[in-house]
Amino acid sequence: MQNNDEHRHWHALSVQEVTRALESDEHGLTSEEAQARLAQYGPNRLPDAGRRGPLRRFLSQFNNVIIYLLMVAAVITGLLAHWLDTAVIAAVVIINTLIGFIQEGKAERALEAIRHMLSPQAVVLRDGHRRQIAATELVPGDIVLLQSGDKVPADLRLLRERDLRIEEAVLTGESEAVEKDVEAVAADAVVGDRLNMAFSSTLVVHGVGRGVVVGTGAETEIGRISAMLADIRTLQTPLTQQMARFGHYLSAFIVVFAALTFLFGWYARDYAPAEMFLIAVGLAVAAIPEGLPAIMTITLAIGVQRMAHRHAIIRRLPAVETLGSVTVICSDKTGTLTRNEMSVQCVALATRRYGVTGEGYTGVGAFVHAGAEIDPEQDADLMELLRAALLCNDARLDTHGSEVRLHGDPTEGALLSLALKGGYDRDEEHGRWPRVDAIPFESQHQFMATLHHDHEGHGVIYLKGAPEKVIAMCALQRTPEGEAPLDAAHWHSAVDDFASEGQRVLAIAYKRRAEHMTTVDFADVEDELVLLGLCGMMDPPRQEAVAAVRDCQSAGIRVKMITGDHALTASAIGARMNIGATGTALTGRDLEALDDQALEAKAQEHDVFARTSPEHKLRLVRALQARGEVVAMTGDGVNDAPALKRANIGIAMGIKGTEVTKEAAEMVLTDDNFASIAHAVEEGRTVYENIRKAILFILPTNGGQALVVLAAVLLGVVMPTTPAQILWVNMVTAVTLALALAFEPPESDIMRRPPRDPRAPLLSPYLIWRIGFVSVLLVAGTFSLFLWKEATAGLEAARAMAVNTLVMGQVFYLFSVRYVSAPSFTWEGLRGNRYVLYAVAATVALQLTFTYAPFMVTLFGIEPLPAEDWLLLIGFGVAVFVLVELEKAVVRGLRARAAPRGRRPARG
Repeated sequence: MQNNDEHRHWHALSVQEVTRALESDEHGLTSEEAQARLAQYGPNRLPDAGRRGPLRRFLSQFNNVIIYLLMVAAVITGLLAHWLDTAVIAAVVIINTLIGFIQEGKAERALEAIRHMLSPQAVVLRDGHRRQIAATELVPGDIVLLQSGDKVPADLRLLRERDLRIEEAVLTGESEAVEKDVEAVAADAVVGDRLNMAFSSTLVVHGVGRGVVVGTGAETEIGRISAMLADIRTLQTPLTQQMARFGHYLSAFIVVFAALTFLFGWYARDYAPAEMFLIAVGLAVAAIPEGLPAIMTITLAIGVQRMAHRHAIIRRLPAVETLGSVTVICSDKTGTLTRNEMSVQCVALATRRYGVTGEGYTGVGAFVHAGAEIDPEQDADLMELLRAALLCNDARLDTHGSEVRLHGDPTEGALLSLALKGGYDRDEEHGRWPRVDAIPFESQHQFMATLHHDHEGHGVIYLKGAPEKVIAMCALQRTPEGEAPLDAAHWHSAVDDFASEGQRVLAIAYKRRAEHMTTVDFADVEDELVLLGLCGMMDPPRQEAVAAVRDCQSAGIRVKMITGDHALTASAIGARMNIGATGTALTGRDLEALDDQALEAKAQEHDVFARTSPEHKLRLVRALQARGEVVAMTGDGVNDAPALKRANIGIAMGIKGTEVTKEAAEMVLTDDNFASIAHAVEEGRTVYENIRKAILFILPTNGGQALVVLAAVLLGVVMPTTPAQILWVNMVTAVTLALALAFEPPESDIMRRPPRDPRAPLLSPYLIWRIGFVSVLLVAGTFSLFLWKEATAGLEAARAMAVNTLVMGQVFYLFSVRYVSAPSFTWEGLRGNRYVLYAVAATVALQLTFTYAPFMVTLFGIEPLPAEDWLLLIGFGVAVFVLVELEKAVVRGLRARAAPRGRRPARG
C-alpha cells in the first residue's frame, strides 16, 4: 500500500483512485491484511499526551513572585515568633496554590474529552463478510458501513451513499446536517465543503453509506485538532503578567530598601548590628503587602459569583480580569449571535411579497406588507402556501412549559412555525387533509411530495424543494386571478434576491388530483405543477445579541464573526448585526493565500470570516494577538478548541458546546448568548478597577509604615511601631478595609471607556504619585502624633497613638479611594457601597479592642489612650480625606486644560 501521507487530499481523488491507492476493494480487507496494517499504523485511538505527576503539578504552583513574597513574610513572622501571623500567611499560600493546582492541566482534560468522543464500535467488511469490531481495530483500507444513528468511527472517503446526511457540528460548528456525495471535490476545499468525506466523531442523521478508511487515530481531522491542542501554549492573562512584573519590582525594592536602611543605621547611627537587623526585618514586614494576594483572589472570586448570576461560568479566576482588557471578540455565528433555529423571513407570491416576524419555533409572529401587519386569511394564495408548508412536512413541535422543542429537520420546523403564524393547527389540518402517500426527500431529486385527500373527495399533491428544481417542474403559477402561465424569469429573480440576503430558499407547489388516486410517484410530479411561492429562511440574529454587539462597540471592542457557514450567509448576518464595515466576508480559501504578515493586516481590516477550518481560526487569533490585541474567542465545536485555548480568553457554549470546547475554555456561557459576554466584560472591567483600587489603598499603608521606620532610623530615634504592631495594622487594613473594595459596584461609565492597554503597567505614573502622596501624609501625621505623645505620655502610649493614627488615616482614605479621580465627597461616594460602612465599623471595633482590651495592651506593649486623643485621630483622618480630594480636583483641572477640545480627559 502506498504511503498514507502521499494522499492527504483524499477528497480530490475519484473512488477508483482512492481504493487503488489503499489497495482495497468493495469486499474489504482480509483478516491477515488488517492485522498487518494494525501493526503498521497502530490502533485507531488518539495518542496519550505526557502528563506531569500530581507532585510536580503541585510544586509548580509555588513558582510565582507573589507566593515568594508571602513565603518570605511567613518566614520573617516565624523568626519573630508571631505564629498566628505565620499560620495566616501560610494558609493564604496554600489556598492560592490549591486553586492553581485544581485548575492546572485543562489541556490534558480537553484531550481526554476528545478521546471519549471516538466511536467504540464499527461495522466493516472483512473477508467479504459484514462484521462488527471495536473501532480501535480499524485500519486504512477498511470498508465501513454507515447508517442513521451511527457515530463515524474514522475518517472515510465515501464510496456509496443513499440520501446520506451527516451532522458535522463538532468539526465545523454548523448544526445543519450536510448532504453527502461521492464525487471528487477540489483539493483546496475546506472541511465543510468535502462532501465526499465522513469524518471521525461526526453523526449520521439520515440515510446509509459506505466508505473506505483513509485516516485513523492521529491522522483524522479530530486527531489533528488534538495535536494542535497539545502544541498550543496557554497565554498568561494581562493581570498575572502585570502582577509578576509588579512582584519582581516590589520584592527587589524591598530587599534593597531594607539593606540600605540596615547599612545606614549601622554605620551612620551606630545601631548594634543585631538591633539594626531586627529594624530592617521590621521595615521589610512593613513594606510587604501580605494581604494583597488574598484580596486579589477574593475580588476575582466575587467577580466569578457576579458573572454566574449573569450566565457566565468562570473556570479560571484570572480570566475574570482578562475580560476587562479584551479589545476583540471573535464570535461564532450559529447559536451565539443567532438563535440556531431556522425561521422564515420572507414569502414571495406571484404578485407580492410578505415579511414574516417572530423568531424560533413558537409559531408566534405576523405577516407584514408595505410596513404594516396584514391578516393572512385575507389572502387565499398565502393561506394555500401555508397549508402546503404544513402538510408537506414531517417535523413536529412539542411544547414543554415555555420551551418549544423541534423533532425533525430545522428547515421543516421553520415551515411548520410559518403555518402556525397563519393560524393553522397542525393536528386539525392533518385531520382535514390526511396524507395518503408521499415521495420522501432525497438529495438526488431535491424535493419532497405528499398526496392528500379531504373528506369531500378532493385530492391534491403538495411539493416543496430546491427552487431551481421545482420551478423547472411547474407550468403554471398561482395568482389572485387564478392559475396563470409561469413567469420563470420573475421567480429566478426572486430566488437571487433572497439568496443575496443570505437566505435559504424553498419553492412550494401543488397539483390537483382525482379522488381515486392512492399513490404518488415521480411520473405524477414531473410536470403540470402550479407554483405557489417561495419561502426565504435563515437562522436570524438574537435581538439581545444585536444590542450586546452595539454595547461592545461603544466600549471600544471590535466584534468579529468567524464561522464555518457560507460567505453570503455570514455577510448577511453580519450586516444585520452591524458587524463588518467592509461588507464582504473573507473565506478560509482567501486566508490560505495570505502569509502571516498579510493576514495580520486583513485580520484588522475585515470583521466577517466564513468557511473557516480550525487552522484558519487559530491563525486569525494569532494574527490579532501579533497586533497587540487581547482576544476573546467563542466556540462550541471541537474545531473551535485550539483557537479557544490560544485566545487570551476562550468562551465555550454551555448548552450546545462539546466537552472538549468547555475544557479548552476559561469561561462557559450557560445560555449560549453573546449578550452574556457583554455582561461579563463589564464585570471583568469592574474586577480590574477594584483590584487597582485595592492596590491603591494597601500600598500607602505599607509605604507609610516603611517610611515611619526609615524616618526613625534617619533621625536616630526609637521606632514608633514594633514589627508585631506593623503586622496588626496590615492585618486590620487588609481583612476589613481593603476587602470592602472587592464589593465596589461598576462605575456608571465603565462600558463607555476604551479597553485598557494590556501592555500598560499596573500602576500608572499618576497612581504611583498618589501612593507616594498618601504615604507621606500618613507618615507625617503618624510621626508627628507619635513624637507629641511620647513627650507627654511615654513610649507605650505613643506607640498606641502611632498605630491608631495609621489605621484612622486609612479609614478616611478608604472613602476617597472608591473613586480614583472622580470626587468622593458625594452622597453616593459616602454610602454607595454598604460593605465600606461595615468594614469601617469592624475596624473601629478592632482598634478599640487593640487599645483598651487588657490582653491586647499586654500583648502589644502599649498603654490605653484617653478619650480626647480620638478627636486628634479623627481630625487627622478628615485632613487626609480633604487633602486627597483637593489633590484629585487639582489633577482633574490640569487634565481638562491639557486635553484637546472634544475629547474626554484620560482617567488615572
